Amino acid sequence: MIVRTLQEANKSSRRIVSPDGNWESTRMALKNDGMGFSFHITTIYKGADFRMHYQNHLESVYCVAGKGEIESLEDGKVYPIEAGTLYLLDKHDRHILRAFEEMTMACVFNPPLHGTEVHNKDGAYELDAESIES
Repeated sequence: MIVRTLQEANKSSRRIVSPDGNWESTRMALKNDGMGFSFHITTIYKGADFRMHYQNHLESVYCVAGKGEIESLEDGKVYPIEAGTLYLLDKHDRHILRAFEEMTMACVFNPPLHGTEVHNKDGAYELDAESIES
């Protein structure tokens, strides 16, 4: 059994801050935990407006708090995001995420992240990265 608290993880190398200043993510479960997915608590900062395209991962995102929107770059549809909203990037969807307020998101990635990933120039995470120790 693995037990971690968000408070402890936030004080460790599991807390990653984006180089562009749009978000920070605490990686609660990672590839080396052997679960087949990774689980993150991510904060999207107010005013963030950035393009992503997870070419190597599928992602499920549940909004715990805050307000924003996600725009599909495939069809131009815009969907509001607020507490209680779930979106699934089930087709490696190219999208823009905008935060009107600071948003707290619970995110699941498959395949799991190693821990140190940040978005590349295409807005994706690479498949290989340095692992964070448990």
